[in-house]
Amino acid sequence: MQTPSDLPEVVSRLAAVFEPRCNDVTTLSELKSMAGDPALWKGAHDLFQRIRQKALRVERQNDKPAAAQYCFEEVCAKTLYNLSGSPAPFDADSPEWIVPNALALAKVLAVPEVAVRAAIAGRGAGA
Repeated sequence: MQTPSDLPEVVSRLAAVFEPRCNDVTTLSELKSMAGDPALWKGAHDLFQRIRQKALRVERQNDKPAAAQYCFEEVCAKTLYNLSGSPAPFDADSPEWIVPNALALAKVLAVPEVAVRAAIAGRGAGA
């Protein structure tokens, strides 16, 4: 995985890959914007809570694409919050779930894996 200082950029690039293919981009867009501004990372705790509520709803509806999206968004929000240095951090392994969850989302959305790997590596968001 990337170094902690690279993680916000990775989150932003991955969000850019997925944004055109998701039906609900409200929290995904917010996550992408938040990733670019360290002053906003503390707010990722609240963002996580809102994403979690949406995730619970779509899981009950068996909406697999949305569930995969929110699972990805959740670990990204947890990671940004933890990077803020605020008290009561989420699980320390949250960053380790960004790539697996991004790949799972890519599969559900039919995004080429190469586009995800390029975004992770910083070679563009290309999809």
